Amino acid sequence: MLNIDWDKIAELLKYHQNYPLIFSSGLFLFLFACFSLFYSMMGRRVMLRIIYVVLFSLYFYYKSSGFYFLLLIGVSLSDYAIGHALYNSSGNNRRKLFVALSLFLDLGLLVYFKYTNMFIELLNDFTARQIELQDIFLPIGISFFVFQSLSYIIDIYRKRIPPLNHWLDYLFYISFFPQLVAGPIVRARDFIPQIRQNPLIVTREMFGEGIFLIICGLFKKAVISDYISVNFVDRIFDNPLLYSGLENLMGVYGYALQIYCDFSGYSDMAIGIALLLGFRFNKNFDSPYKSATITEFWRRWHISLSSWLKDYLYISLGGNRKGKIRTYVNLLITMLLGGLWHGASLRFVLWGGIHGVALGIHKMAMAVFPGFKAQGIDMNNRFRRILGILITFHLVCFSWIFFRSESMESAWAMLGQIFTSFKGAIFFDFIVGYKWIVLLMLIGYTLHFMPQKAEDRFRDYIARQPMLLNAILITALIWLIMQIKSGEIQPFIYFQF
Repeated sequence: MLNIDWDKIAELLKYHQNYPLIFSSGLFLFLFACFSLFYSMMGRRVMLRIIYVVLFSLYFYYKSSGFYFLLLIGVSLSDYAIGHALYNSSGNNRRKLFVALSLFLDLGLLVYFKYTNMFIELLNDFTARQIELQDIFLPIGISFFVFQSLSYIIDIYRKRIPPLNHWLDYLFYISFFPQLVAGPIVRARDFIPQIRQNPLIVTREMFGEGIFLIICGLFKKAVISDYISVNFVDRIFDNPLLYSGLENLMGVYGYALQIYCDFSGYSDMAIGIALLLGFRFNKNFDSPYKSATITEFWRRWHISLSSWLKDYLYISLGGNRKGKIRTYVNLLITMLLGGLWHGASLRFVLWGGIHGVALGIHKMAMAVFPGFKAQGIDMNNRFRRILGILITFHLVCFSWIFFRSESMESAWAMLGQIFTSFKGAIFFDFIVGYKWIVLLMLIGYTLHFMPQKAEDRFRDYIARQPMLLNAILITALIWLIMQIKSGEIQPFIYFQF
């Protein structure tokens, strides 16, 4: 007789702060398989499907942030009500008041959970007071679902969309589990029309593309990102003075690959899982290190965030409609706030400032030199494009140092090692000593710079294969992950944002 330990199962299904539910974990794959079985049986029963997905999404968030899933429900209730009040208001001042109320409530949550301790530290630094820091838990993904909810309110204000008629539809929109905790940030006007599609159709093309994206995301995250992080990058950034400038530089290159594989890997899996459920998200990463200008980089990196900042912050500040000086100021403010969105530290503000200044310089260069196009320097001139890619990549890597370092002192120590204690003579010793790290970095960067046509052909090939072969591929990849993983499964980097 089968002896089931129900206490152990109950413990596994409970929330544990140090073990959030993530896509690359065995528990999620098991839960998703069970979820999909019942989901596929719902056919044309739209309301049942909506309730079922909402309940699973709330449980998914509970497994990530505990009872803070009630916060998610609260945001959905407040903005659903504000959206209707805003839509039914005629006076412009009254409409602005409802938008301000939504901004106050939603951004108030962000300020409290993300920035309270930063403000206390700043106050302690500039006054004689010594206020104790607060023990505030940061709910995973709060920045993503707050931005998503704000876009809904602002789009209603701009008369781009009407409010939803059913609160459950709105809760479905902001809680949909594939993109809930780390994006992509889904626009209401793109996603809402898909909620009540009937019948819900998952074509063979969608299924195959979804499997391809899940395989790519798992490989990026669990094979490349986690391995080079635990075995190399974290060690360098934790104590840069213990390593030569060459090792520090390779650590920076490693982190550039790690954060790309980590975040784009999550996005790939989110988009792939959504496809398996019959929903389409827009692409969130487009080989960003192929960019020949910093403007092109931000059109390829975290596309849902960069476009959100442009549409809802940069344009709201006035965009480029109020003269050149104001344009550069608006650009810098947008990127500084974009940096602050990533973390409650001056390091993130500096990271945003570096990108804001670089974007402003590129905009000025485009006005003087027509060859400095936004989409890349002279697309038809291979030498100039390669030079542009090298410059842009190293500018981005330079900014990653401040983004990743634990403190400003650590960042300056790393730069000091790179420029004053490089020790290039140990290059071949480095390759021998870190052969598996070097191999994975070569594989990662090679795949990243692979021509788009080759990637498309591989995706189409996987998409055309029978379901059994796709299942074998995923099983083989999971086996590979189990063989090379180091210790605990690593949370996604963007969970902290």
